[in-house]
Amino acid sequence: MDARFDFCSLPKMNETIGSALMRAHLTDFQVREILGFKPTGTGEHYLVEICKRNQNTRWVAKILADLAGIGICDIGYCGLKDRLAETTQWFSLCSPKRQIGKDQLRHQAFDVLKIDRHSKKLRRGDHKGNAFNITLREITFDRKVFERRLNEIGSVGVPNYFGEQRFGINAGNLFTAAKLVKSGRLKGNRQGTGFYLSAARSWLFNLILGKHIEDHLDGEEFPFLQTGPLWGRGRTRADPCILLKEARLLANWSEWCYALEHSGLTQERRQLIVVPSALSYEHLYKKNLTIKFELPKGCYATTVLREIAQLNRP
Repeated sequence: MDARFDFCSLPKMNETIGSALMRAHLTDFQVREILGFKPTGTGEHYLVEICKRNQNTRWVAKILADLAGIGICDIGYCGLKDRLAETTQWFSLCSPKRQIGKDQLRHQAFDVLKIDRHSKKLRRGDHKGNAFNITLREITFDRKVFERRLNEIGSVGVPNYFGEQRFGINAGNLFTAAKLVKSGRLKGNRQGTGFYLSAARSWLFNLILGKHIEDHLDGEEFPFLQTGPLWGRGRTRADPCILLKEARLLANWSEWCYALEHSGLTQERRQLIVVPSALSYEHLYKKNLTIKFELPKGCYATTVLREIAQLNRP
């Protein structure tokens, strides 16, 4: 692994309190998409809530299109959900004249939970957030120490990193992004490189956030209420001191910044810290526990868990 793209090397706000096994079973990682609004009950689209296990969101979208007899472009969804998990999410199906019922959408790859008419197609980011129910096994930390860390997270929050799944297996999306930047072909969705553009933008944000944490660990006050860059063209109203630090760090990534500025994206800002809501836990038998919490859209459960334990995979 190229050290430049090692997610595990990004600094944590606190030392972990022990270790735990994550994703030992498929249902150990459960995600429920929170729309934040209700179907209108009328309109040219159907909103369909499905529960999938070990399935890719795009693959499920294709199956739904085939079952409904519509084109893949008539399917909408708010975001990609983990494959190696049990995930509940919403899809929209454009079918202004044809009636679609639950029975028509039956498939072994997923369960249809709800279906109702709606006025609009779902777009990326239309949802409010996600609720997580995650089981950690073979934990090595003390219960009271864990409770203190959980209380701290619920009060102060965690670094709002983009999770490692954003960057592909072994950071493959970042290696591809680097090649596209070098060849001048990182141009966005119209050229089919939008996925890698997003990974590049996310990585630069992570680097900035990691630098803030490093400086905090060295005694500098952390800018809890500030934001970091989602790079693109244009200026922002961020704090001048924050912008100066970002410019110094990203000077080593000038080619990436240039590519993002000329990709059609405008610069946006993302909170450096995210505070989970509805945070709770339950001890299970032996050395296992389940932790529950909700996060706004675009935030990652793994960034919460990495502030608690060293996460091992089976």
